[in-house]
Amino acid sequence: MNLIMTGYNLIVVFSHDRERVLLCHRRKNPYLGMYNFVGGHIEPDETGKNAAYRELFEETSIGRDDITLRHLCDFTYYNQNCYVEVWCGRLRTDFDVRGDENELVWVPSDGNFFDLGKYAGEGNMGHIMEQLRQYGDGMLD
Repeated sequence: MNLIMTGYNLIVVFSHDRERVLLCHRRKNPYLGMYNFVGGHIEPDETGKNAAYRELFEETSIGRDDITLRHLCDFTYYNQNCYVEVWCGRLRTDFDVRGDENELVWVPSDGNFFDLGKYAGEGNMGHIMEQLRQYGDGMLD
C-alpha cells in the first residue's frame, strides 16, 4: 500500500554574521505562541528546493539572490503521513525581513533551542541547531 505523504519544509536562516537565526512567533496552531523556523507546504508539483525558496520569500521577503539554501536533513513521520525537509542558509548581507503570516524575530544562534516551553517541534529545533553547530561546516558558506 503506497501512501501519498504531505511534504513540509523548515528553513533555518542565519544572519550574515551567523550570530542570529530568524524565527517566527506562531500566530496559529500547531505550536500557537511558540517560536519556530519559517517554512510551509511543499506543493505536489514543485521540488523541495523550489518550495523552500518560495516559502522563504512568501514569509520573509528573502529571495534567491539574498541567500543560498542547502538541504540539511529530512524527517519522515509515518504516524502523521508527512515528511519535513530542512533547509539552511546564511544571508549574504544584512536584510530587513518582512512578513504578514507570523511575527518575525532574530534570536541569538547560540541559544538553547531544546527549551520545549518556548520552541516548537518537540526538540527538533534543538537537534537541527546542534547538527549545524557540530557538523555544519560548509552548509552556511
